[in-house]
Amino acid sequence: MSGVKKMGWNNDLPRSALVVLDHISAEGPMAPREISRKFNVPLRTVTFALKKLTRLDLLRKTPDLMDMRRPRYHANTTRVRELSDVIDLLRIQMGIQLRAI
Repeated sequence: MSGVKKMGWNNDLPRSALVVLDHISAEGPMAPREISRKFNVPLRTVTFALKKLTRLDLLRKTPDLMDMRRPRYHANTTRVRELSDVIDLLRIQMGIQLRAI
């Protein structure tokens, strides 16, 4: 059984989630609207991806103390490194070129 199936990610993690993870890892903490505007992705798609990544403990959500309406998302680099082989396999399967870490 592949690492992807063992983790339950084969149908659970959309392509957009890997793209969002790469951008947050490369750019640093960002709010959902920032990600949407900067990378020209619909806000709903970003929000869905952030929920999936947070549930898998690949991102951490922290409040923005200057504006509590805009949480910021940080890559959980420890978890991303632990699962880098599985994430790389998903990138290959989905044809994603960008890699931040």
